[in-house]
Amino acid sequence: MDSGYFDRIEAMHFALENDDGQRLDRLNEAQIVLVGVSRTSKTPTSIYLANHRGLKVANIPLVPGAALPINDLQTGKMFVVGLTTSPDRLLSIRQQRMKVMGETRSTDYIDPEKIEDELREARRLYSSMGWPVINVTRRSIEETASEIIALYDSWQDEKDGSGANSVETG
Repeated sequence: MDSGYFDRIEAMHFALENDDGQRLDRLNEAQIVLVGVSRTSKTPTSIYLANHRGLKVANIPLVPGAALPINDLQTGKMFVVGLTTSPDRLLSIRQQRMKVMGETRSTDYIDPEKIEDELREARRLYSSMGWPVINVTRRSIEETASEIIALYDSWQDEKDGSGANSVETG
């Protein structure tokens, strides 16, 4: 057990405590913040990055009608990545989730038009903020994490106050 081990443990605790927009009062401690609509693999990606790289990662869901802590995300102290996916894939994942939960009624959560609206609004936000975007539609958690690490490393190398350029991968 070396210092890297303890760094990863601390990062894991941070990822779990800052999952799904919890503990926004500690957001400024994050090295990376993942933002995306529900079911874009924010949580497993955060945990993977914490466990395998020892990075302090928070994730924030984009929920229609809910406020996003934009001021906290504009500080330039943390690297913010927008996650997106295809509407068809998101619908399929959400329908499966509803089935597993035993939910049978139709809701906006699985309405194809609402899903397209959510994704369109997310992309608009990412673009306006200049955040890099990763399409997770056909990516494993490991592939998504690898892309985030590459973007993060590049951002750190270029960190001069200007932040990252908006780039979509995948």
